[in-house]
Amino acid sequence: MAPGWPSVTPGTGELLRLARDVAVEAGELAARLRREGVEVQGTKSSPIDIVTAADRAAEDLVRGRLAAARPGDGFLGEESGAGAGTSGITWVVDPIDGTVNYLYDLPNWSVSIAAVEGEPDPGTWRALAGAVAAPALGEVFTASSGSGAHLGDRALQVRPPAALDRALLSTGFHYTQEIRGNQARVAAGIIPRIRDLRRTGGAAIDLASVAAGRLDGFFEQGLNPWDQAAGALLVAEAGGAVTGLGGAAPSQRMVIAGHPALVRELDELLQALGA
Repeated sequence: MAPGWPSVTPGTGELLRLARDVAVEAGELAARLRREGVEVQGTKSSPIDIVTAADRAAEDLVRGRLAAARPGDGFLGEESGAGAGTSGITWVVDPIDGTVNYLYDLPNWSVSIAAVEGEPDPGTWRALAGAVAAPALGEVFTASSGSGAHLGDRALQVRPPAALDRALLSTGFHYTQEIRGNQARVAAGIIPRIRDLRRTGGAAIDLASVAAGRLDGFFEQGLNPWDQAAGALLVAEAGGAVTGLGGAAPSQRMVIAGHPALVRELDELLQALGA
């Protein structure tokens, strides 16, 4: 926590309600803009890593709503960057996770919002509340620290541990070709060892799917804080584990999620493959 920030954590109920309500509203805005037509406004890490007008409009809405409700909180968004706060709480926001899916009108995109205590770094923060709203799927996932993870009103639980050869996993690929090449090599080594591998194109929904028991596990290199903030809390509150390689904290280096026993086995395999 930054010097001078209070150590008292506000009630997570308020944070959860705000995260859910704003994620749903931003998702409705993005869905409407999708129906009206998508405008690509630029690129980020590479020519294929796009940003749309809807990304920016959704983040502007989220940032405005959060600032109005809690003006002392910090903010870290994919499109508009960071803003310091005074409360010790930072909102970590991906206005459209799965932008390429969104561009192509595929349903696996979402709005991801999390409130964290401490610096906006997955290795040091403590996630307090989060929501992943997937308008095209008609689903809203929520979680708060110590209160479990839910899909609507249904409590979520990760799948029981499975041997790797019976595990259904999901992953994603980075937009930088050098990293993507290494990811493809690792995936080629993993596929013969597992039940199957999925590639949905949205880390937040992948993590939510692990929490919901729809996937046994997930791994990906290159995730930013906003890609994983809400989804990782969903997994943890559904009884799962989220780590990096070698049991380190999750980071851009690697994020591994699933039942703790599966995470340990998958971690060993990823290290053996030079992930």
